[in-house]
Amino acid sequence: MEFIDQYQEIIAKAIEKYTFRDKPEELYEPMNYIISHGGKRLRPIMVLLACDLFGGDLKKAIKPALAIEYFHNFTLIHDDIMDEAPLRRNVPTIHTVYGLNTGILSGDGLLLKAYKFFEDLEPELYKACVRVFTHTGLLLCEGQQYDINFETQPNVTYEEYIRMITYKTGVLSASSFEIGALIAGAPFKDAKNIFNFGKHIGIAFQIMDDYLDVFGNQKDFGKKHAGDIYENKKTVLYLLAREHATPAELEELDFWYSKKTDNVDKIYGVEKILRRTKVDEKTLRLVEKHNEIAHDYLMKIEVSDEKKKPFIELANYLLRRES
Repeated sequence: MEFIDQYQEIIAKAIEKYTFRDKPEELYEPMNYIISHGGKRLRPIMVLLACDLFGGDLKKAIKPALAIEYFHNFTLIHDDIMDEAPLRRNVPTIHTVYGLNTGILSGDGLLLKAYKFFEDLEPELYKACVRVFTHTGLLLCEGQQYDINFETQPNVTYEEYIRMITYKTGVLSASSFEIGALIAGAPFKDAKNIFNFGKHIGIAFQIMDDYLDVFGNQKDFGKKHAGDIYENKKTVLYLLAREHATPAELEELDFWYSKKTDNVDKIYGVEKILRRTKVDEKTLRLVEKHNEIAHDYLMKIEVSDEKKKPFIELANYLLRRES
């Protein structure tokens, strides 16, 4: 998709322009480290896409797009610390390279630097964008806490899981699109439709992420294989398995999820139950369901179908990935 390459180039040039050269180096070098391993930088691309969709000034959206990217990386640093994750994007995580304390501080620094990227916006637009941005951050923290709670919570419902991933993942994609729309001066109704498009794409993306954690190619995925099983994460795979498992399988699941270990027998035992209950197929159907809901919101936006094509392509690209 050429349009993604074009947006990625814009973001890459902006990141290079705003590389941290502040002191102390021990704080800012780790921040540059994670930004330089930026992956596909999809969320800042969402800001630019939405701005373009509504005929906005792309130059005006670049720094707010960087705010989203820096904020996203702040969450990844802290998420990796909480999960004790050794890898992110196939490279060692910040806290494993620079230490736990520097990891926490550099994450905080990225969050504060992100806010500064909104400062060039005129007062009313600044207020609107920062309101969305701050609310998103708070929801993300709530989602993260729900995720932590689920590790020890005896029973997690499907509705609770969807709320958690909506807050933890869905709203960041949604807000990226909404901020781009706000910068372009989009009508309120259309800004909310593009928000909801992003929310359901984000939900579908996270469900696919849960799927790939177990069923994806570890080398391509860039994370520890079955890390969610090791962490006792009650993902959609776990919930679907419980729904369709036999009493004996439920007993085995309860046994493995009562202990936190990366014992190969645990990973093998849980994966075996997931495959027997056809959780892989059921999970992919949920991905498609939320993709369809997102598409319905996109169709409500009052712009030409031609302008909507990149959003459909982006959704298909995100949800048919192998890594």
